[in-house]
Amino acid sequence: MNSSDLPGTSLPRTRLSRLCCSADGKHRICTSLSLMLALTTGCHNLPHADQSAPEPTIYSQTRATSNAIRAVEKAQTVAANAFGTRRDINDTPTAETSVNAASPIALTAFDESTLDESLLERATLDDVAAPDPAALDIEPIVLQHPQVLEQAHALEQPVVGFDAMSTGMTLEAIEAIALSNNPTIAELVATTQKAAGFRHQVGLWANPTLGYNATQLADEGTDQHTVFISQTLITADKLALNRSVLNEALRAQLLQLEAQKYRIATDVRITFYEALAAQRRIELIRDFRSVVDKGLDIAEQLKEAEEGSQLEVVQAKVQKNEIELALKQAEIRYQAAWRELAAFAGNPGLAPMPLHGNLPNEEPSLDWSDVAASTTAASPEYQAALARVSQARANLCRQQVQPIPNLDVQLASGYDNGTNSGLINLQIGAPIPVFNKNQGNIAAARAEYMRASREVERIENSIQARLAAVSREYDSSLAAVQQYASDILPNAEEGLNLAELAYQAGETSFVQVLVARRTYFDTNLQYIRSQAQLAQAKAQVDGFVLTGALDSVVDNSGDDSLRGLTLGQQ
Repeated sequence: MNSSDLPGTSLPRTRLSRLCCSADGKHRICTSLSLMLALTTGCHNLPHADQSAPEPTIYSQTRATSNAIRAVEKAQTVAANAFGTRRDINDTPTAETSVNAASPIALTAFDESTLDESLLERATLDDVAAPDPAALDIEPIVLQHPQVLEQAHALEQPVVGFDAMSTGMTLEAIEAIALSNNPTIAELVATTQKAAGFRHQVGLWANPTLGYNATQLADEGTDQHTVFISQTLITADKLALNRSVLNEALRAQLLQLEAQKYRIATDVRITFYEALAAQRRIELIRDFRSVVDKGLDIAEQLKEAEEGSQLEVVQAKVQKNEIELALKQAEIRYQAAWRELAAFAGNPGLAPMPLHGNLPNEEPSLDWSDVAASTTAASPEYQAALARVSQARANLCRQQVQPIPNLDVQLASGYDNGTNSGLINLQIGAPIPVFNKNQGNIAAARAEYMRASREVERIENSIQARLAAVSREYDSSLAAVQQYASDILPNAEEGLNLAELAYQAGETSFVQVLVARRTYFDTNLQYIRSQAQLAQAKAQVDGFVLTGALDSVVDNSGDDSLRGLTLGQQ
């Protein structure tokens, strides 16, 4: 037998017996040992399906997730990689949004094609399908304003945006802080690292076994000494199939990481607008309190001039007390909203400070059928579910080839003192799949494939249901904002002015002034509430109706059980 007949060896074509022709048996065994070590190297380099290029190390495999690790450790890197332009809900799925470094932070849909290909391996089987990224117009979230977090690190605490020293904390600054501090990001980064490690592990070849064997030691002069090497040869491309299964698990975890970024951004935006609305209510109430104080002074002056009554003074005091109570309640709401915002940002101890931003006065009407279609297709939550289907399909393919037996090959070389000559032994064996044909695992893999397919349907329906609820809030608040801005607020202001002039001229009662003041005050509060609801609804649409910035993270990174299945075969 020639050494070139051995798979994976790179020795020249020569007979092994020529390597065993030393003068004594001990030297022959040493020579055989040298041969076995050479074969060990050859078997270690046995070719497999994906060995056209060197297998990347675990460090090179996790290059994509290293950016997210640095996002947790260094806020400056988060500022460079965590956010980008927001998907305009009026754009078609194929529209591209330009990035302006001076514009506010905005989100775009996630683009699976931007994932580092050194981390992900495309499945090579025709029936192991993966989501088609070319059909989606989605890009990863990146942050436009690294200066925000540079200031934060300079002060060793989260700070405000570019003009924050004079105007307050900006939404962009809070979003940047949240992406750098929220613990769920670090958790999902860890799960992607686990998935990358498992994918690398399940594709590794089995280690060869090197040993020494001696027989007939009690029979002097007939003893035999051999050095052997054994290797399990994996058949049916099982290692490549293992990698395809774990590759889809890794893809799904990366998509879950992107979905979590949108969850954090959406919750931060919703809470920011709630706090901003509470801040505007405080400002409005304080302004209106000066009007009420002025009215109380006028009522007291008229009473002293005997042109008014004590009842009017009491009514003015009651209205002032109501305004003071409303101010306290607005301050309580602002404090609660700020604490919630700080918790989402990963810094619960952040001291309250003024917020800088604008509540919308106008937004376009939306075609909710188009929004639903584009949101579902581009949602990273939906894409992660499709990746789980691809993972289940790949696992079914893998389980179906499991009954094909591997080959256990053993080669021994040594010296026979009885015949004073060298010897070579070759042994090849394989388990026969008579009783265990992997029937149970194949059935379970089929069931998991069906479950994953149904999970895609559930997530699609869930997105549609959540979007329907958001559409109700968006349309109703948009109608309210438009009506208040065009009709209700101007009429309320005019009514207040006319009532005060008529009262000072003695043409109406003080009750009419109180009613006009209350109407003006309530309509302004309702306008701010409608603005906040519109901004929050728009934030949910832009964020693929994903919320839950602090919900527990589900770890679906997988494990290395396929490797044990590959090598065990029993």
